[in-house]
Amino acid sequence: MRMSLAEIVLRDYRESDLEAIYRLDQDCFAAAFRFDRKSMREFAEARNAICLIAERSGGEIAGFVIVHLDLETTGLQGYVITLDVAEGYRRKGVASRLMLGAEGRAGAAGAQQMELHVFTGNEAAIRFYERMGYSRLGVRRRFYRADGLDAFLYRKELAVL
Repeated sequence: MRMSLAEIVLRDYRESDLEAIYRLDQDCFAAAFRFDRKSMREFAEARNAICLIAERSGGEIAGFVIVHLDLETTGLQGYVITLDVAEGYRRKGVASRLMLGAEGRAGAAGAQQMELHVFTGNEAAIRFYERMGYSRLGVRRRFYRADGLDAFLYRKELAVL
């Protein structure tokens, strides 16, 4: 698929996106890492959610990111629930645009940090987040409880606007 990043626009989630993002999550991840439809709706539509959709002209969803903003003891913090990019759009800058957009929104809301977990065996995602400026803080054993898989915890300091 030949595509220019200029063909992709970021926009806010709409309720009508639920089925498409649910299907994309099913396509992107193995069973241990997928969300069911009910959880996906709750994550995307939560009051504290930043949910950005990367859409190609014509309405095709190339990817999405869901971040929740929560007040922690250290201040407002963003947490990446999921970042999903359709296979045909990977390694084309879509994930970076989604993350930078979410980080910008989180920072504008006053979040000082962004955190996320990534499966310890997902080397491509680990390289991506490290390139994006995230630092590994440690490992959380059995984070993905259903299969007992471990995750690394990553954090990035955000520029608060």
